[in-house]
Amino acid sequence: MNDAERQRRLESWLENHQALIFKVIRAYAFTPHDRDDLLEEISIQLWDSIPRFEGKSAETTWIYRVSLYAGIAWSKRERRHSDRASEVEPAPVVGEPEEDPRLGWLYAQLATLEELDRSLMLLVLDGMSYAEMAKTLGISEQNVGVKIHRIKKVLVERSNRDGDRHEL
Repeated sequence: MNDAERQRRLESWLENHQALIFKVIRAYAFTPHDRDDLLEEISIQLWDSIPRFEGKSAETTWIYRVSLYAGIAWSKRERRHSDRASEVEPAPVVGEPEEDPRLGWLYAQLATLEELDRSLMLLVLDGMSYAEMAKTLGISEQNVGVKIHRIKKVLVERSNRDGDRHEL
């Protein structure tokens, strides 16, 4: 594949799957600057991954996997280089439409989860099957089920603690 074909594929992926990519970005980066940095990192990782994409999985699965792993790696690097990661509260990007406060609460809660759990919950929110989640994250379906059950339990407890303001 030459560079022009590779560039066309990258542009197609970024355009056709931007909602998926921005969902991952929002789960791992909490400031506009960090979101820009993570978008750049995901774009680079997608570019690098194009020659390895053989079509054995759906494009969406491939892009999700690359984006999630890029988000996890980026998040770990940022934490190592900055003490502020634990102090930063997720903030809306300037110009974002007003959102449901429950969605803001949910993203804030997702931000407190470990990277794998956060990735798993993003896949749940997208309605993926346990088999698709297992394949995307490289864990067993049984492990997917156990993790989802535990995470939901924690989120329900937090919701109840926060005064029943957030239905899950």
